[in-house]
Amino acid sequence: MKKHAYCRHSSVHKIQFFDVDSMDIMWHGHYVKYLEMARCAFLEEIGYTYDVMKKQGFGWPIVQLNIKYVQPALFRQRIRIDLAVVEYESCLRIDYLIFDAESGQKLTSASTTQVAVSIATRETQWQTPPCWRQAIENHASFSKED
Repeated sequence: MKKHAYCRHSSVHKIQFFDVDSMDIMWHGHYVKYLEMARCAFLEEIGYTYDVMKKQGFGWPIVQLNIKYVQPALFRQRIRIDLAVVEYESCLRIDYLIFDAESGQKLTSASTTQVAVSIATRETQWQTPPCWRQAIENHASFSKED
């Protein structure tokens, strides 16, 4: 069964020298940074950045990360990261696909899960805050499940 995407976002990034090894291949651990850059671009677009999260009294730690490497990303390569929000009411779950920006060749797939945690009490929130749900639901690409 295919997952429903509530929101979608796409961003383009260039692989930097400090992220590659001696073979000009991006080191596997740096993919996480590019996922974060794509996620931050999306959060910026919906007006719910990490600063807003903190001001609202919530931290959003990553509780799960999955990455499947298909083809290596290379120094100076332009990559497109497409993300899809597949859960937003109980947590923030995002699926990512990384492509070569020019050819469209798939390089990597990944997913992250974040949960809201009260900064004051350090308690996990089993439902995401209403301010978060409103930010997602107000995004132009928002689509409620059928």
